[in-house]
Amino acid sequence: MRLEVFHHLFAATAEEMGATLMRSAFSANIKERRDFSCALFDAAGAMVSQAAHIPIHLGSVPLCVAAAMESVGPDGWEPGDAVILNDPYRGGTHLPDVTLVSPVFLGGPRPAFFVANRAHHADVGGAHPGSMAPAEDVHAEGLRIPPMKLVRGGAVDRPLMDLLLANMRVPREREGDLLAQWSANRVGERRLAELSAEHSPAELRRRAGALMDWTERLLAAALRGLPEREVRFEDHLELPRGAGAGACARGTADRAFLRVSLRVRRGRVRVDLRESSDQVGAGLNTPRAVALSAVFYCLRLLLPPGTPTNDGILRRVTVETRPGSLVDARYPAPVAAGNVETSQRLVDVLLGAFGRLAPGRFPAASAGTMSNLTFGGELAGQPFTYYETNAGGAGASARGPGAHALQTHMTNTRNTPIEAFENAYPVRVVECTVRRGSGGAGREAGGDGVRKRLRFLAGARVAWVADRQRSGPWGLAGAAAGARGGARLLPGGHPAQARALEGKTTLEVRAGDEFELETPGGGGFGAG
Repeated sequence: MRLEVFHHLFAATAEEMGATLMRSAFSANIKERRDFSCALFDAAGAMVSQAAHIPIHLGSVPLCVAAAMESVGPDGWEPGDAVILNDPYRGGTHLPDVTLVSPVFLGGPRPAFFVANRAHHADVGGAHPGSMAPAEDVHAEGLRIPPMKLVRGGAVDRPLMDLLLANMRVPREREGDLLAQWSANRVGERRLAELSAEHSPAELRRRAGALMDWTERLLAAALRGLPEREVRFEDHLELPRGAGAGACARGTADRAFLRVSLRVRRGRVRVDLRESSDQVGAGLNTPRAVALSAVFYCLRLLLPPGTPTNDGILRRVTVETRPGSLVDARYPAPVAAGNVETSQRLVDVLLGAFGRLAPGRFPAASAGTMSNLTFGGELAGQPFTYYETNAGGAGASARGPGAHALQTHMTNTRNTPIEAFENAYPVRVVECTVRRGSGGAGREAGGDGVRKRLRFLAGARVAWVADRQRSGPWGLAGAAAGARGGARLLPGGHPAQARALEGKTTLEVRAGDEFELETPGGGGFGAG
C-alpha cells in the first residue's frame, strides 16, 4: 500500500510539471495540443515515473538524460542548472523536440534525482517553416543543439539563448516556450524537495528503486504468459520520389522496410531490427532512441492497468539495431519524419509480431501515420509557424471495433480548437469531420479517420508529411484494410482544379487556396 502511495506521489509531480508547462507556454502546439512530456529520473538516470503524456517522448527521453549527464559529468551540476538538447545523435529524436534536464539536490553534493521535460517546438529553423519538411540531410531540418547549460545556477545564459533564438523564425514564441519548460522543471524540483523534507531523501531513493523493481516483476510475469518462440514480421514505409533507392539496400525504389525478429524466453524478450532497410535520403530515418521508445510502448501495453511506467520495463528487453539503418540513423541522415512516421510503423510491426505469438490478443494496424501538417509565413510583417498531427482510425481487435478519429499509439496529443486556431493564424477551417466508412470492414470494423479542409487567407509555405497514402493499414483474421490517406491542393478553392499531393512534399499556397487532407482508417478484424 505504501509503495502505491509513492507511485502516485511521483506521478503527480510529473503531472504538475506538465500542467505548468501547458499553462505557461506561448505556442498553440504546446498550450493547446499539449505536445510535451514530463518525467522523473533517479541519480543514475533511470526513469522513475512519468506523466500520462506522449509515448514517443517518454520512451526515448532517458537517452537524453544520459547524454546530459555524460556532458556535464558527475561533479559539474549545480542547483538551478538546466541542460538543453535536441541532437538526434546524442539521445534526441528529431530537432523540434527540445528537451530540458535539471538536477534535483536533496542535501548532498551531487544530484539525488533529475527532472526532465520534452516539448515539440513549432519551429527550430532550417529550410522550411515548422522544421518538419522533407530534407536531404539533418542540417536542412533545423538547429541541432548538443547538451549544454541554458540555465546556470538559476540564471539564463543570455548569449546562448540569443544564439538559439537567432536561428528560429518566431523568436518571441520560442523563448516563451523554452522558459515555460524551465518553469516546469523548477516545479518538479520543488515538489521533490517537499517530498524529501516529509519522507527523507533515503526513503525517496528506496521507494523509487522499489517501484522499478515492481514494474520489472510484472513485465516478467506478462512475458512468461506468451509462447516461448521466435516470430518475424515486416511492414514498409512509403519513400518520396527522389529519396534515393541506392541508399536503401534492403528496400526498393519506393519503399523502405521495417523487419523485426522477436523472441520471448524465460520472462525476457529480444527485439532484433537489424534486417530493416538502410537509412534513406529522406526524413524517415530515426535514431536508436525512437526504436527503443516504440519497444518500450509496446511492452507497456502488456502490463495491467495502473502499473507504474518506468525503467523496470527496459530491464527485460534487448533491442538490437544496425548502425546506419532506418532505425539507427547516423549523421547526417535527416530524421524529422522518423519520430512521427517510422515510430508509428515500428509499433505496427511490433504488434504484428506479438500477434503471431498470441493470435487474437493484439489489434489490427491503426492509421500508422501522424499525418503531419506544418505551415509558416508572414502577415503584416509578423512571422507565424504552425504544426499539428492529425487523428486517424484505430485498428479493430477481437474485443471490439476500432475507435474513430483519435491519435493512436505513439502520440496522444489533442487537436487545436478551431476557435484558437483561427484566432492565431490567417487560416479558416472549412471542414473538419469524421471520414465515415474509412475503417476496414470485418466482423469488427476498424475506426474511421478524419477529413479536414483549410482555406489560407495569406500566402504560406506548407509541408505535408504522411504515410499510408498508397496502401491502407492492414486488417487481421480475414478483415479488410483501412482506407488509405491523402491530401490535395485546391487553387483558389476550386475543386475542379484540385491537385493530389504526395505523402512527403512541400508547396507554396496563395491567399484563397485550400488544402484538404484525409487520414487513414484502422484495419478491421475477423471475416465479416
